[in-house]
Amino acid sequence: MTTPAPRRGGFVLLDPEQGQVLRVMPFQYNPDSITRTLQPRGIGAAAGDRLEALRLHGPARETFRIDAEFDAVDQAASKATPAPPTGSGLSATLAALESAVTPTSAQLTRQNELAGQGILEIAPVQAPLSVLVLGRRVLPVRMLDIAVTEEAYDGELNPIRARVTLTVRVLTVDDVGFGHKAGGLYLQYQQNRERLAATVANSPSTVGYPGG
Repeated sequence: MTTPAPRRGGFVLLDPEQGQVLRVMPFQYNPDSITRTLQPRGIGAAAGDRLEALRLHGPARETFRIDAEFDAVDQAASKATPAPPTGSGLSATLAALESAVTPTSAQLTRQNELAGQGILEIAPVQAPLSVLVLGRRVLPVRMLDIAVTEEAYDGELNPIRARVTLTVRVLTVDDVGFGHKAGGLYLQYQQNRERLAATVANSPSTVGYPGG
């Protein structure tokens, strides 16, 4: 009996307008731990403001901090992980991650051309929509920080082992609206969380609460 391969997490970059897949960036090794932070929106009301004490002004601001490891030697030997281009080490893998937060050369050139034409108001470059996939959790996110520690190199100074710390913030309907692809993904994520929460025991006697 064949043991199924473990599910792997990673990022999918989508065209923000059409939703087409632009690039898939799987983790080589699933992270050993992920730090999640949820900051409620509503804290900060003045003491004594009874109307605001329990109000939530929107979805919580949720961030993920993920530590990922990459090894070009293991990539080359693994059938489950796409092998890096020969002689490039991890350069292609790291470049794919960095493409999520950096405008393309074509976009930069276009911005420069518009500026040269005297156009005063130029819309900022739109990044791909990053989607973090962790098993059943599929979250639209904005990458806030990518910290790369290169730990070993080949003879051409290409990195062959690296640790990458990614900090991302979940995009909600408040950020993008209900009609955006990211808004739909967020609602599905939230609905799944609500279904899971509903399965937890909810009898007050479980915690000794007297009720009333």
